[in-house]
Amino acid sequence: MPAHGGGDAAGTSTARRPMAGLAPTHFRWETTADGRVATVTLSRPERKNPLTFESYAELRDTFQSLAQASDVRVVILTGAGGNFCSGGDVHEIIGPLTRMTPPELLAFTRMTGALVHAMRACPQPIIAAVDGVAAGAGAILAMAADLRIATPRTTTAFLFTRVGLAGCDMGACAVLPRIIGQGRAAELLFTGRSMDADEGERWGFYNAIVPEATLLDEAMQRARALADGPVAAHAVTKRMLQQEWNVSLEAALELEAQAQARLMETNDFRRAYEAFAAKRRPVFEGD
Repeated sequence: MPAHGGGDAAGTSTARRPMAGLAPTHFRWETTADGRVATVTLSRPERKNPLTFESYAELRDTFQSLAQASDVRVVILTGAGGNFCSGGDVHEIIGPLTRMTPPELLAFTRMTGALVHAMRACPQPIIAAVDGVAAGAGAILAMAADLRIATPRTTTAFLFTRVGLAGCDMGACAVLPRIIGQGRAAELLFTGRSMDADEGERWGFYNAIVPEATLLDEAMQRARALADGPVAAHAVTKRMLQQEWNVSLEAALELEAQAQARLMETNDFRRAYEAFAAKRRPVFEGD
């Protein structure tokens, strides 16, 4: 398994390699003409885009490789055919799991966790564009993104208890309470009930609700704004949001002081000052 990437505190993109030639077989991978925004589309619409052993592994490997990519600055994660992701495929995952040995089961759960780790560890902000059903592992994929946009018909369910499993799947007990709070997370993880779009936005899980017809346009607009921003600084912001979960305020202040000081050495910081002085918009290059 490839190592997870993260870069140094400055997070400069010049150390990362382009993603040219990526050709996944279990989802669609598309980039904008300039390569700055990549869209990952789960594409089994006839089954509401469920995951298989192979698609889990390929998604994990893709997000791990993004740590070394210099061209991609933002990732949009979405689903085809009016749904986001219905979770693990009942026949291609759930059934086989009932026949696996304990070591095989542990290898599988570690692999699914590695996907979440890769999403959180890659330097690019991830925007989940969620329409329709986001259930089980699909809800986890949305949770693992940095920003989430829903449509009025979006339903989100962490339904692991419905199949006799605990709510502590793929980091849910660590990440979800930090997004919506301990009590709300406990309710969703104990009951497995669906959270509708309005509730999800009210609780802070979704950043916005937009019409179905404009979901991808809205995601792309936000992605473009991030991609045109200071890529090194965004990478540091993402890493610090993750890293500072379990440190004291004093430690967090020191981590942020060191990170900002290093970013103040970058050319992007100088460009921003020069643009401000000239009363024009800065153009960030990521170095």
